[in-house]
Amino acid sequence: MNDIQHTVQQAIDQLVDGGAERGLQVAVYRHGELIVDAVGGMAAGDRPVASDTLFHVTSTAKGVASTVLHTLVADGLLGYDTPVVELWPEYGVNGKDRTTVRDVLTHSAGVPAVPVGTTADDLCDWDKMCGLVAGATPWWEPASRTGYHPQTYGYLVGEIVRRATGNTISEETRRRVAEPLGVEDELFFAVPTRDLGRVAHHVQPEGMHLTLEMAAQMAETVPFFRVLDGWTAAPLGALPDADFCNRVDVLTSEIPAGGVVSARGIARMYAALMGPVDGVRLLSGARLRDIASVVVSGPDAVLGFPAKRGLGYDIGFAGPLDSPTLFGMAGSGGTAAYADPETGVAIAVAKNRVTAGDYTAFTAIGAAVAKSL
Repeated sequence: MNDIQHTVQQAIDQLVDGGAERGLQVAVYRHGELIVDAVGGMAAGDRPVASDTLFHVTSTAKGVASTVLHTLVADGLLGYDTPVVELWPEYGVNGKDRTTVRDVLTHSAGVPAVPVGTTADDLCDWDKMCGLVAGATPWWEPASRTGYHPQTYGYLVGEIVRRATGNTISEETRRRVAEPLGVEDELFFAVPTRDLGRVAHHVQPEGMHLTLEMAAQMAETVPFFRVLDGWTAAPLGALPDADFCNRVDVLTSEIPAGGVVSARGIARMYAALMGPVDGVRLLSGARLRDIASVVVSGPDAVLGFPAKRGLGYDIGFAGPLDSPTLFGMAGSGGTAAYADPETGVAIAVAKNRVTAGDYTAFTAIGAAVAKSL
């Protein structure tokens, strides 16, 4: 066992043995080489976490959806300044006709919301959700500001991919990313039924359930929880808590604002964005610089916090690995996957204890990695 693997394993064991986490999975690549592949704890019942265990990772998987779209641009199927309406004519209503692919990738499209009362059943219905997004009236003029699109981002990117290729985003993810990298069994939006037995069971810490009263209090300061004309960015019936993450219909449906992956699979993807991994590189160095640099910044119109975004990825993440060149995405349940072209390091942390907005595990793992590099 190398030093960094040992140090990360110790951090995992401390988190699991201390009760902070139920099951953890960590992968780290450096300059295209897998240097950490570590696990700890239980996936479900008495089944331990393995390197190929699958975890529902909510928004961490947005980075995968963005990567797929970038490969389409690289192949000339569309451009970042292509109006969405050219690919998806139904989208061009209620002032959205000039929205571009770039606006979608920077969370600047102005349609962060789904209707009040949206349920998990609704989110599993691709055509219904795309119809709702297409018919939405934007909260702001597209491109005029950035504001996190929690659930609509996946339908926007996924439908653009489908309109441009004729294939679902799952099909294009497999063909363009997962198969070339040899992780076709570890990178999913919709999990095949045969692989459901590999998915970790998620648990919810006591006191972490969002209540109507809590949402009302948060709405005073966080726009994410406000309702505008019957639309809300976070309908209570579709919040990605443990129950949501465990639903078979959610796991087997395309809801590409989240996904079901292994840490190893998504870290390998980020490594292949920065350089060759076993001879496979997903994007050119020039394109990586364009997409992983700050494109928009300022107050987030939905979350209420300062934001720095590239094309489909957040830039920077507070903690031991933070830097101006760090890019990636974190999920609401405490998962995260990031890469830093400056150091050549790609890291992913997956887990099944849904700690809403709490990234203690990622911070602890990041500290262990930083200590050993």
